[in-house]
Amino acid sequence: MSGETDLNSLLEKMQPKLLSGEYVYCTLSSGTLADVLDLNPLATFQEAEGLSVLLEKSQAEMQGMDYSSSFCGITLSVHSALNAVGFKAAVAEKLSASGIPCNIIAANFHDHIFVPVDMAEKAISLLAEDGMQ
Repeated sequence: MSGETDLNSLLEKMQPKLLSGEYVYCTLSSGTLADVLDLNPLATFQEAEGLSVLLEKSQAEMQGMDYSSSFCGITLSVHSALNAVGFKAAVAEKLSASGIPCNIIAANFHDHIFVPVDMAEKAISLLAEDGMQ
C-alpha cells in the first residue's frame, strides 16, 4: 500500500489533527532502547551523543529526565509516501513564515509535527487554511 506522492493532493488532503498531551525530547547518554520501552516513547533515534527519546512530558518528569522545551504534536492525516517531494518542506515553510519552529518526524503512513505548546493552536490554524489544503 503506497502513499500519496502528489504535492497538491498531499496539501489538499493533509487534515492536521492535534494530539492530546505535551511531549518532550530527552537524551540518554548511556542506555538502550530497552531501557526506555516502559516509558512508551513516541519516537527514538540513536545519535552519537546518546539515545534521543520523544515522550510524554509526564513520563519524563516522573523519571526525573531533563528536557528544555515542551511540544504539542500534530499528525498530518493524509497517507504520505516516504518518497514524496516537497510536502514536509511546504509545511515547514508555512509555519516558518509565522515564526513557528517545527520538528517533523516521518513515519510509514503519516508525518508528525511537533511545535512549541504555546504555538500549537496557531500552527493548526495555519495548516488548515485554504491554500494549504
